[in-house]
Amino acid sequence: MPKRTGAGALLAVTVTGLAVALAGPAAAAQKAPGFLAAKDLPPHPSSSWTAGKVTGGIPDDVDGDTCLRALPGHEYAWHRDFRTDLDTGARQITVVLPDTRSAKQLTSWLNKDIKSCPARIEQQDPDVEAVGKDFGKLVVEEGAHVYGVHTETSYGASDVRLLSVGRDGRTVTVVNWGQMGDLKDAPVKGFKKTTVTAVNKLH
Repeated sequence: MPKRTGAGALLAVTVTGLAVALAGPAAAAQKAPGFLAAKDLPPHPSSSWTAGKVTGGIPDDVDGDTCLRALPGHEYAWHRDFRTDLDTGARQITVVLPDTRSAKQLTSWLNKDIKSCPARIEQQDPDVEAVGKDFGKLVVEEGAHVYGVHTETSYGASDVRLLSVGRDGRTVTVVNWGQMGDLKDAPVKGFKKTTVTAVNKLH
């Protein structure tokens, strides 16, 4: 199996949920929005999905995620990690903002983060080539948007990541799926369905 680069390793940590964030007092005091279940993830051809617990807070490893720079620091947040027996993992992070205006602003920042992420990855590591793809908007509640990011190293390690940002009122959710491979290997159609389900389950 090829080794992962810094970008690939970051993806692996982010989507497999190896770091665990403890519930903060603010998030613990408020009821969490609805979250995806394992059955809601795009089917894996050879392994079933396992869902972790819904946990309060933004995971610590998101601080180093150049695609989601706008997420850390929010008080009312929760996440749930998903894994398979192989190299595919996923995570949902949901934030409840004080008002709709703040939620719109966070949604805008996250969309900009993801669109500009490939350029920052290449700036941080000249051995990595990163390509982003916009898979378009989805009609659900106040809307959602789906993206793909592919990274490949000079020595051949390849990772693909699908990300989506959705909003329902003052609640914003991000779904993050990743595995080794490239964009042609990514289950875009299934991930769009997952995103719609994620937003519909928020409230």
